[in-house]
Amino acid sequence: MSFDLIIRNARLHRRNTLVDIAVTNGKFARIASDISESATREIDAVGRLVSPPFIDAHVHLDAVLTVGQPRYNTSGTLLEGIQIWSERKPSLTREDVKQRVLEEVRWEVAQGTLHIRSHVDVCDPALTALRALLEVREEVRDICDIQLVAFPQDGILSFPNGRELMRKAMELGCDIVGGIPHYEWTRDMGVEDVHYAFALAKEFNRDIDCHCDETDDPHSRFTEVMAADTIEQGWQGRVTASHCTAMHSYDNAYAFKLMRLLARAGMHVIANPFDNVVLQGRFDTYPKRRGITRVKELLAAGVNVALGHDSIMDPWFPLGRGDMLAAAQLALFLCHMSGYDEINDVLDLITTNAAKTLRISDRYGIDEDKPADFLVLDAPTAFEALRLLPARLHVFKQGREVASTIPARSNVKRQGDDEGGEVTYRIE
Repeated sequence: MSFDLIIRNARLHRRNTLVDIAVTNGKFARIASDISESATREIDAVGRLVSPPFIDAHVHLDAVLTVGQPRYNTSGTLLEGIQIWSERKPSLTREDVKQRVLEEVRWEVAQGTLHIRSHVDVCDPALTALRALLEVREEVRDICDIQLVAFPQDGILSFPNGRELMRKAMELGCDIVGGIPHYEWTRDMGVEDVHYAFALAKEFNRDIDCHCDETDDPHSRFTEVMAADTIEQGWQGRVTASHCTAMHSYDNAYAFKLMRLLARAGMHVIANPFDNVVLQGRFDTYPKRRGITRVKELLAAGVNVALGHDSIMDPWFPLGRGDMLAAAQLALFLCHMSGYDEINDVLDLITTNAAKTLRISDRYGIDEDKPADFLVLDAPTAFEALRLLPARLHVFKQGREVASTIPARSNVKRQGDDEGGEVTYRIE
């Protein structure tokens, strides 16, 4: 028997022995310690880590690469970012959105991300960005799978015809129902924001992913409303609360009560390290809050947590290039997850945990008969990958190589040594 592709001497996450991985017809055909058959193409991983693809569980593709348009965010706050975006929205065109998004998707794919959940602002009577992203979703299926969330940036109740625009977004083909309860004008309106999201999700049989409690205000407590609705509506496993940064500021008694409730509801939480640490704590002098939600404690409580990049060169975050491994490394720092076992767990936040959040676990992972989506990193373990942020040497989707990277090489020359020696940043 001959295979289409064999990756030899591969190291899988949490597996000590090396394996060969065979691919045929776009699926994993065999995973074994030594495959004697040949393949049309063979790659020797030489002990490098072979991982399922990275997942960006929360990003705003409609806003990517708009930094400085029409002006820069000088205060660095979430509120100024929203104001700048409201000034940019009237100039959105189908061509503008598609050009930026298609370029950024290429960035993510080149760095091993093959699944993206993007929120798209639907507080626009013309739904320009949504219509463009619906086209992009179809155009990039050969390299990346995209889920679209109907996101009411300016509120469902606080924006004119907000309910109608959300419904129209779902009718046009959005995959997920969004919400933003903490941004509504009053608490009562915020609670109704959540209830409406659930009613719409039930009507269209869709999952829910709401921006929730993205604030430093310890009195912002809409995540508990989401959890209660999840249980009452029987939507366990289908609901995600994104950001939840207020949890960083809750007193411990309430925080631990809430985490138990989230676990009971089977809810997912998505943290966004880049934006959370940049946008939160802006009203603090010292000490300054980190802003990011309680990732480590949520995991210990049995809550599934994933990560998103959130913003990439836009009014909220001026930097970034769509590297989910860099987002995971930052989460490791901010959440004090530097114990050896914890470092291994961090990789799950952008792989298996994120797959559970997007509800794609049945077709995700390096297992026989699943789609052959994977990447080869220029590092031997998750520990080294999170330390070095190495090149993603090969990226495959359904057995077809969709991206490759030649890693940079460094060389240091001592006096009298014309050839020098390569620097690998590793202890052999």
